[in-house]
Amino acid sequence: MLVPFDSLPDSSRVWIYQANRSFTEDEINELSGRLDSFIEKWTAHGADLKASYEIKYRRFITIALDQQLNAASGCSIDASVQFIQQLEKDFNVDLLDKMNVSYKQGEFIAYKSLTDFRKMAKQKAVSPNTIVFNNLVNNKAEYLSDWEVPASESWHKRFIS
Repeated sequence: MLVPFDSLPDSSRVWIYQANRSFTEDEINELSGRLDSFIEKWTAHGADLKASYEIKYRRFITIALDQQLNAASGCSIDASVQFIQQLEKDFNVDLLDKMNVSYKQGEFIAYKSLTDFRKMAKQKAVSPNTIVFNNLVNNKAEYLSDWEVPASESWHKRFIS
């Protein structure tokens, strides 16, 4: 069951998928329609899941699930991953590669391999104040407070001296 993102409790589980490129306006419209349809039908062992999503910066898809109503099961998580894999194929985009880093360069969102990000840190091209996206957050509260943070406040800090 699709609900407004803001109506989900802070304890809601989140999954963040970062794209290796920005989506066009047309793609965002199509993505929104597909996400609406998927979440509306998303179930765990036949029980409705109360969920929502956001598309941020034309690059991140965040799916949130209120586990107080019904928790995600292995099958429902598999269904969401299959849905994301289909989006990857249909839009010719990477969404599941966790070995990449997204960060802000002014208003621009940069996307680099972890190896390249490490090199940039050594070269001081990124700093402890560089805003990074911590896609490892687990729930909506963390997403709202700890997703978009200075590198010094994220797991990224291990690369920055």
